[in-house]
Amino acid sequence: MGEGPAVEETSTKVLKQFSGTGGISVNGVSGIIHKNSRTFSVIHGDFNRLAPNVKKYVEDKAKVCQPETIHICDGSDRENEELLAMLQKGGVIKPLKKYKNCWLARTDPADVARVESKTIISTPNQRDTIPTPKNGADGQLGKWMSPSDLQKALDERFPGSMKGRTMYVIPFSMGPVGSPLSKIGIQLTDSAYVVASMRIMTRMGRPVLDTLGNNDFVRCLHSIGQPLPMKKPAVNNWPCDPDRTIIAHIPENNEICSFGSGYGGNSLLGKKCFALRLGGIIARDEGWLAEHMLILGITNPKGEKKYIAAAFPSACGKTNLAMMNPTLPGYKVECVGDDIAWMRFDSEGHLRAINPEAGFFGVAPGTSDSTNPNAMATIQENTIFTNVAETSDGGFYWEGMDLPKGVRVINWRNKEDWVPNSSKDEKDMAAHPNSRYCTPASQCPIIDPAWESSEGVPIEAIMFGGRRPKGVPLVYESFNWQHGVFLGAAMRSEATAAAEHAGKVIMHDPFAMRPFFGYNFGHYLSHWLSMERRPNVKLPKVFHVNWFRKSSEGKFLWPGFGENARVLDWIFRRINKEDCATESPIGFIPKPGALNLDGLKEKVDMEELFSLPKDFWSKEVDAVKKYFDEQVNDDLPEEVASELEQLKKRVAHM
Repeated sequence: MGEGPAVEETSTKVLKQFSGTGGISVNGVSGIIHKNSRTFSVIHGDFNRLAPNVKKYVEDKAKVCQPETIHICDGSDRENEELLAMLQKGGVIKPLKKYKNCWLARTDPADVARVESKTIISTPNQRDTIPTPKNGADGQLGKWMSPSDLQKALDERFPGSMKGRTMYVIPFSMGPVGSPLSKIGIQLTDSAYVVASMRIMTRMGRPVLDTLGNNDFVRCLHSIGQPLPMKKPAVNNWPCDPDRTIIAHIPENNEICSFGSGYGGNSLLGKKCFALRLGGIIARDEGWLAEHMLILGITNPKGEKKYIAAAFPSACGKTNLAMMNPTLPGYKVECVGDDIAWMRFDSEGHLRAINPEAGFFGVAPGTSDSTNPNAMATIQENTIFTNVAETSDGGFYWEGMDLPKGVRVINWRNKEDWVPNSSKDEKDMAAHPNSRYCTPASQCPIIDPAWESSEGVPIEAIMFGGRRPKGVPLVYESFNWQHGVFLGAAMRSEATAAAEHAGKVIMHDPFAMRPFFGYNFGHYLSHWLSMERRPNVKLPKVFHVNWFRKSSEGKFLWPGFGENARVLDWIFRRINKEDCATESPIGFIPKPGALNLDGLKEKVDMEELFSLPKDFWSKEVDAVKKYFDEQVNDDLPEEVASELEQLKKRVAHM
């Protein structure tokens, strides 16, 4: 990854030489690299066309990382084709010949997911980043590191980290280029895999630089941490340094530094690092919201359309919901985004949202023609797959798909002639549980016509949810905005494979943002509460959903997938102020018969699905109170504490 030049542009080759004092001189010599005097050549793009702010950033980081060459990315088809060819030649990716321009990467098995334990925020004041846990409890709402300790860690890693490799300069826009809701970043990386993936996930190339000018930008530095020559061969031709991986965010500098991991969640720095962690800080300072939410548009049989944002932890059905085929006749769902929403109130008080990404970085296992046919249609071309299985006819495969007849399967660990088995050991599975597809959003057959609207789409409802096998009903509505903020704060869900946690543990995951907070969660809650105090705002209604409740026999009580349109129909009607809800101790739930079950093939026990066991909810209140006390402590806003106390009283009277 990143070995040598992908493209040469002889008309713009520039020699850069560092002096012994750290000064930089630009010479008009073409195609010469003086290795002994710490020099590099720009092999693609015109260095002199970079704005001074961008040029200085590249120069400063090249001086530290010491790449052999520099490639300024233009985002063109030609550039992409040559980078993919180079990656194929190096054994990093291989073509999946059954499809058009689809590729498979297999990573080092030690580099397969986000590494929360090594993801940190560095600020001078620890409490700006994380609440102070009570009585010495282990903090679960982010990791803080002092600037001095972080500088030491970076100094131990980045100097010389790109020796022998190419530094790629990626100008990218989160959101449509030029939109007032968008933000621009410059990522420097020594991974061509990252370049190819960022081209899918962001708007990338020369138009971004033209829009940026000499204005400020988010600085994103990434290195796989394996300078050449490597001390030992890479596993699966995937260089990384998992033992020294660090993903650091430095809000004061608008900077992200990621070292040692090539996995997308750690290396595609426009994604969680920029869009949520630093994005959340920028949103707080500028008065908007950066959230881990899908955005969908739903149209009813009368032709009336509404947009909904929804927060779910990873692998809890965000993409399936965003790309749903509704079972209710006359309803249509269209996808704006499946993972991240940036939302800002416009001059008329409407909450407007954009999807800052240009692609889908989806969890592959469980995705199939039956669960998400629109996702399956999207990934048939121009897609990079990572850690999925490969079929002998050049196709992809993972758990949840029908196994094609007459083909052999090579699993994600290169085990040939893999056969289905019941093992829970990752190495015995066809695809890693966190295997991914990286695919252009524009290919989605139900992409919303306004998905790239520069002003965003108007959000009329916000949904929170997660995997709750017991006690939590299918859907309920908050009493008001403050109560809705409490619902987000009190979210709990089973852990997922997107991070290094073992599965099947109920974890607190407030706002589905627990791994992605860029600043103190208590302050985050205050920011959400402050939206209600803005003049003339039209606040969305807030709902909580749970597709995953199980019966006492362990079977799902609700069929889910396309049938979830029945819940969206009720939410749609509630937005329109229809009298189809009744008050319960936890919020407004559908009146008996209010959910449209016409044509539902499976018999659903609605009484059990909406039952509110007092014992369960008493324990839920205790668990949330313990979490707030231990984790948020003195930073918990009084309004949220009040909502919890009111819930406790209502549950006591159940």
